[in-house]
Amino acid sequence: MSIESQVIDALTRVVGPDWIKTHGSDLDTYAADGLPTRESKPGAVVLPKCTAEIRSILRILNHHRVPFVARGAGTGLSGGALAGSDAVSVVLTRMNKILEIDAQNRRAVVEPGVVNIRLSEAAAQFGLHYAPDPSSQSACTIGGNVAENAGGPHCLKYGVTTNHILELDVVLPNGEITTLGSPGGDTWGPDLVGLFIGSEGMFGIATRIVVRLTPIPTDVRTLLADFDSLRQAGTAVSKVIASGIVPAALEMMDRECVNAVEASIYAAGYPTDAAAVLLAEVDGSGVKSVEAEADSIEKILLENGARTVRTAANEAERNKLWQGRKKAFGALGRISPHLLVQDAVVPRSKLPDVLERISDIGKWHGVKVSSVSHAGDGNLHPNLNFDRNNAEEYARVEAASAEIIDACIKAGGTITGEHGVGMDKIQHMTKIFDADTLTAMREARRVFDPNEIANPGKVLPTHSCREWSGAPGLTRSKESQA
Repeated sequence: MSIESQVIDALTRVVGPDWIKTHGSDLDTYAADGLPTRESKPGAVVLPKCTAEIRSILRILNHHRVPFVARGAGTGLSGGALAGSDAVSVVLTRMNKILEIDAQNRRAVVEPGVVNIRLSEAAAQFGLHYAPDPSSQSACTIGGNVAENAGGPHCLKYGVTTNHILELDVVLPNGEITTLGSPGGDTWGPDLVGLFIGSEGMFGIATRIVVRLTPIPTDVRTLLADFDSLRQAGTAVSKVIASGIVPAALEMMDRECVNAVEASIYAAGYPTDAAAVLLAEVDGSGVKSVEAEADSIEKILLENGARTVRTAANEAERNKLWQGRKKAFGALGRISPHLLVQDAVVPRSKLPDVLERISDIGKWHGVKVSSVSHAGDGNLHPNLNFDRNNAEEYARVEAASAEIIDACIKAGGTITGEHGVGMDKIQHMTKIFDADTLTAMREARRVFDPNEIANPGKVLPTHSCREWSGAPGLTRSKESQA
């Protein structure tokens, strides 16, 4: 289904002919995000430069009931930024200004297209940084982080995106502009900022974002531990958390991931003969307290099977260790034409069992699986290397991926920690939510988007014949019984 010419003409009048794309290769750029198993070419792409243009765009689309999908850098891993041929992709990369850094009140005001790491670089001169640090922080945008409630290695101590957003200016799907939250982060009535963050583009487009900045720690210790088994590493993680110490980060990589990193330009000096490595970091504003925590963690790791534990000798070595971790997905991407990065969460106490189960699933399906984990909070990233052009291999990867998510659910976990549901995990929603709960979610969406034109077909299972499809055995919702 194509978009009517009158809609294209109206959009062109808003953004100008240079900032609307409607043909061929111009649209191919926006046919995928970081999820390699889904592609969808939009009917048109518009690139607004300001809130006023977004408001006009959404008014036009709402009037004609044309769906739209907000898109940032396209680094998402759930297919959430994909638009169909009947929809318009609203790309926000031109809105990339840091509008204000208020060092005194430790906050900044940014547009949605600001790249995550650029904000920390700009705030560094004031001794501040933006704490959420996704592995894609050198490319992903703050607007996309808000849409997915992105995390990162240091979210264990500092929290995910929702813990750092104070206020949002939002253009609703009907073109109205509203402000959620407050400059100081005070919640007046319902926490609408918290509701909007992680809504995956279904509630509207954030065009002005007020974020909380955090002082850069003056003292940091980064430890690298290696283990002979995944079980030992998983157990050590649980023991560290049980001790009451909250590291700034506690990350795990298995042998396959380590070997990929060490064979790449991101080589960090990880031991390639280890079954798993842990990267633990503690920080603070006092040398003695930081050293005491680092010593305690080192002792716990050694008592629970670590072969060696070493401390980064200086900032350069610390940065090298972290670069290896954050570029792990890029290193794994060199191994095969495609890489599927999964994103499920389990209780920390279940890490040893689930990590072994994931390894067994990969072997059973004949799929190369490697693991990178925000181990401290139980957020797992099993990575599946494959060639999508090999239909038989692709089918095995899809089966293994679904089985991995089922294993995490069975262990008391959930289907996503930070990548979002998008298109990739929508079929799993009925495994963790009943029909009444899904209906409540849909009703919450309708408050912001009555016509359901904002990022349709994502997150919530398709509603057809007044029943939730893909939910056999579930009781019909009250709506479907009406």
